[in-house]
Amino acid sequence: MAEWTGVVEALLLARRLGAEKVDLFLDSKLIVEQLHGRWRVKDAKLVPLHAEAKRLLGGFRRWSATHVPRAQNATADRLANEALDRVAAGGPARVARARRVAPAEGGGGT
Repeated sequence: MAEWTGVVEALLLARRLGAEKVDLFLDSKLIVEQLHGRWRVKDAKLVPLHAEAKRLLGGFRRWSATHVPRAQNATADRLANEALDRVAAGGPARVARARRVAPAEGGGGT
């Protein structure tokens, strides 16, 4: 469920950014094969996500989906885990607040 949701969210973002072409590199061979129509989506709760992904892909001039085994994709796996840890810690907004620099004292106004 999470992987399919990630695909749909990535496609929505690509569309919002105005992408005309999308290249998906996924560590889920199942999703790659299902996107290409070579394997059926058997889990009923995944059918709507698959349909949404296919609908979104139809809006791009060109798309591809390639399987990349996790063992060959250590950097992306590490970044994904860091993002999950950040969300578990309160999300990007909390991290941004922690990094804010306090205004200089006595600096006056504009």
